[in-house]
Amino acid sequence: MRFTKMHGIGNDYVYVNCFDQTVDHPEQWARTLSDRHFGIGSDGLILILPSAQADVRMRMFNADGTEGEMCGNGVRCVAKYACEHNLVESRPCVKPHLLELLKSALDDARDHREITVQTGRGVLTLALALINDKVQYVCVDMGEPLLLPGDIPVNVVGQQAVGVPLSIQNQNLLMTCVSMGNPHVVFFCPDVQTVDLEHIGPLIENHRLFPQRTNVHFAQVIAPDEVKIRTWERGSGITLACGTGACAVCVAGTLASKTKRRLTAHLPGGDLQLHWNDQDNHVYMVGPAVELFSGDWTAA
Repeated sequence: MRFTKMHGIGNDYVYVNCFDQTVDHPEQWARTLSDRHFGIGSDGLILILPSAQADVRMRMFNADGTEGEMCGNGVRCVAKYACEHNLVESRPCVKPHLLELLKSALDDARDHREITVQTGRGVLTLALALINDKVQYVCVDMGEPLLLPGDIPVNVVGQQAVGVPLSIQNQNLLMTCVSMGNPHVVFFCPDVQTVDLEHIGPLIENHRLFPQRTNVHFAQVIAPDEVKIRTWERGSGITLACGTGACAVCVAGTLASKTKRRLTAHLPGGDLQLHWNDQDNHVYMVGPAVELFSGDWTAA
């Protein structure tokens, strides 16, 4: 199996080009390849496939083999791979908001391209900033957040799950829940470094309130336009970054009147720029995508 290792601010995956090869039983391969001692080592496996609905299709599998609906850092890397490895014919990007956000992150790029990616939450549009034919930053139109508890899903009553009490391990927390195509719960706290994430993360992920489990985020507000985040990802554990989670924090911060709609999010692996646009209700995310190395997996 030919593979490529890539990451978005430390959220690393093994990518397989399925335009020219087939991966049977990807759930098993995800567990094997993600192992950081006996495998390649990653937060999961992402397949890049042909699509009848978009330029390419992405399927992502967590390190435990479960399939996820969406990965924000992963989809940026899919766009970079598809563009640089000539899987698709990218187009000049002409969407003003995507261009504005890209240029705010990287103002010396003169080539801006656009592709579409089919994901578990639908077809997304991505804008790419290139320097010397290499994709440096990607802006993703993540679409509208889902806020109805039944759509997230989370088993609470009401039209939104904002500031809902959650008692766990003798701690009384307030949670805000958002779906970005996959479920997220956000807790705002004074200092994310004091959170025992390794212990409390799996307890919340598997709490009875979340019928499909959930991604868990603790966020510290530094300023109205700046947050610090630590994440426990559903199916993967502690990760250096979660793109959909950062988007969920942006939405949750606005709903809870703790942040502005436009944020810089500091994650252990790096920074993301986020904007929950009040004009179209879409969340936009800008961040880097990095290709590390390629190889052939020959072990049985």
